[in-house]
Amino acid sequence: MKLSKITRYTLAASLGLGVLSSCSDLLDTPLENVVIADETDYTQSQNMVLLLNGSYAEFNSLQWETFPLISVRGDDVDAGGDQEPLTKTDLYEYDRNFWMYNSTWLNLYSDILYWHGAMEEIQKYQDAGASAALSSQYIAEVKVLRSFELLQLARLWGSILIPRTSQPSDLYNVDLSTFAEVMDHISAQMDEAIPNLPSVRPNQRTDVPGGVTRYTALAVKAMANLENKNFQQVADATGEIISDGQFILEPDYYELFKIPGKLNSENLLELQYSDYGNPSGTSNRYLWDFFGPSNWTPAVTGAGGGWGFWEPSLKYVKFMLERNEMERLTTTVLFTPSGINEIKTDPAFASLPAWVSNISPDGDVFNDHPRYNFLSGKQYLPSNQLTEGRFSYGENKNFTVIRYAEILLMHAEALVNGATSTAMSADAAVNTVRNRVGLSPLSGVGLEQVLDEKYAEFGMEWGIRFYDLVRYDQTAPLNYEGRNYQASDRYLPYPLAQMDILPQLSAGSAQ
Repeated sequence: MKLSKITRYTLAASLGLGVLSSCSDLLDTPLENVVIADETDYTQSQNMVLLLNGSYAEFNSLQWETFPLISVRGDDVDAGGDQEPLTKTDLYEYDRNFWMYNSTWLNLYSDILYWHGAMEEIQKYQDAGASAALSSQYIAEVKVLRSFELLQLARLWGSILIPRTSQPSDLYNVDLSTFAEVMDHISAQMDEAIPNLPSVRPNQRTDVPGGVTRYTALAVKAMANLENKNFQQVADATGEIISDGQFILEPDYYELFKIPGKLNSENLLELQYSDYGNPSGTSNRYLWDFFGPSNWTPAVTGAGGGWGFWEPSLKYVKFMLERNEMERLTTTVLFTPSGINEIKTDPAFASLPAWVSNISPDGDVFNDHPRYNFLSGKQYLPSNQLTEGRFSYGENKNFTVIRYAEILLMHAEALVNGATSTAMSADAAVNTVRNRVGLSPLSGVGLEQVLDEKYAEFGMEWGIRFYDLVRYDQTAPLNYEGRNYQASDRYLPYPLAQMDILPQLSAGSAQ
């Protein structure tokens, strides 16, 4: 199957350089690697899978700056490093000129437009006689990836444009959809996808190990309906996952986020990377350097470090210490000597448990650095888990996206908000998560207990804490260390570069 020679949708790849000479031409630029019909023989149905493989490759190539922007505003994380506008974003001081806003917008929209192109091409194979069941499954898988990233776009910017085709120029003709409308659209898309997807865990798939399944689609549906407070739909979707009994919590919370956690039976979706088990050569890896230590003594001599730009908040550390949360805290937070001393300056924490240490269970030592006192443990790969001969920080580690623990706690959240379920009670759902890390069971849980459990469980993961608090307008916890969150701070301003291109954004910028 031949691919036409085309370039990637940029809308303004050169926007960061200030080049805005021909907006119309940029919008008319097609997508890199999307198959154009000119020379494609759609009767060769065996080639249809290449579109699916390309769609997963697009998902796994999520650019490094996207996750920090999605996740930076909760009280679990403090942005560090030399990207001052990211630090300001963490303080709810937004700059629509910041390159990361525009880049993240482009990253997500280019993925979504790519996936529209893939779905359009798969449909052509079906029209030419390819298996309707298989092509419908492939389209459903791509719909789930598309919907997950639409969810992230709306969480960041509120009202957004929902693409209808693979053509960037069609965005001129699309009205802004409100946040609630985007969530309804995602839910409807998942209803279309679910019947066509396999009813297995992602790690049980042999054709695309770790690929999307019916349960992934149910999870994304639950996430969208949770944002719209359609609690019964959340309970129904999560209850279906729970009742089918396919997923289990990984007993070892620490290893869940490391090499043993790759394609784990807890994971419903993850970004997949590999060094192919070879000591050298090609490596498909995320840029873990953003999260890594700038000063450490790894157990494996020569193991590389990183930039130290992603720091757990002292507020989160103290919250976990108050709960005597050893396993989740030592997994989520890496301590430096200065960080330990900072904790002790608070009389309430003058005496710390012996397990609060700057040495990880795998023997890596985290030394002081002027940029941070703590580091993110969920983005940490022990140096002794690197493939022998590989030294890049985090190489071969997957990036967890949706876990069964989130299904359980979304289920509990729906029930304490009035939904009903025969799958599991709110107490049982919360206590299943607590039991994994050795905490005593609770009874009569309410929303506060559920949100606290999510805070403990999902620290440093996908901005879950921030989106939980703003959903219920319980934003007082966001006002720490001089921060002053206002309701108007929920969404970022549209990137200035995109406002120059898409007139709908200027009209809707008063949000």
